[in-house]
Amino acid sequence: MFRSNDIVLFQGDSITDANRRKGRKGPNDPAALGQGYVFHTSAELLQRHAGLGLNIYNRGVSGDKVYQLADRWKRDCLKIKPDVLSILVGVNDYCHIHFNGCGGTVAEYANDYDTLLERTRAELPDIKLILGEPFLLEAGDITEAHVEGIEAYRDAAKKIAEKHRAVWVPYQQVFNDALKHAPAEYWAPDGVHPTVAGHRLMAKAWLEAVGR
Repeated sequence: MFRSNDIVLFQGDSITDANRRKGRKGPNDPAALGQGYVFHTSAELLQRHAGLGLNIYNRGVSGDKVYQLADRWKRDCLKIKPDVLSILVGVNDYCHIHFNGCGGTVAEYANDYDTLLERTRAELPDIKLILGEPFLLEAGDITEAHVEGIEAYRDAAKKIAEKHRAVWVPYQQVFNDALKHAPAEYWAPDGVHPTVAGHRLMAKAWLEAVGR
C-alpha cells in the first residue's frame, strides 16, 4: 500500500476533522491531524513505516456532505496530489435529512460520491482509495430506526468501493462488535462522534483493513 515519500490524505466530515487546527497545513503535524482516528492511524503509520518518509494530511471538515467535499476538492485533494486517499462521508448526507429537514436522497449521495471518485481517478489515475463505512450507534438522539435507516447509505458506499477497487473499512460492523464489550455511549455518546476509545477502535479497523 505504501511507498517512499507517499502522500496520504484523509477526507471526510467531523469524525475525520476531529477538531484539527485548520490553519496548520503541513504534513505529520499533530495539531493539523486532529484528535481522532486520523491522529491515531497516522501515529501508527509513521512509526510502522519510519523509513518511508510518509506525508500525512487531514482535510476533514465538520458537517460536510459529499457535494461539499466536491466543492472544495480541487483545493483540498487534487492540489495535494495524494498517493493514498481515505474518505469517510455519509452520516451527514443521511442525518441532515432527518434532523435538519435538508433535501437529499441515497441516490443523490451515491451519484455524487461516484462522480467525485471518477473525477479523482481522472486526475490521479494511480491513486489508492480507502473508503470508510458510514455508521451510527443507538445513543443520544440516534434511535434504532436511524441506525437501520443509514443502512442504504452504507450499502451504496460499499458498492462504490467495489466499483472503484477501494479498500473497505467496515466501521459499522466494528462498532457493532464493540457493543458486546461496552454500551454505545462508551464508544460514541451522541451516536455519531466517537470517544477516544471509539476513535482508537476506528484506527485499529483502518489499519487492519489496509494491511501493511
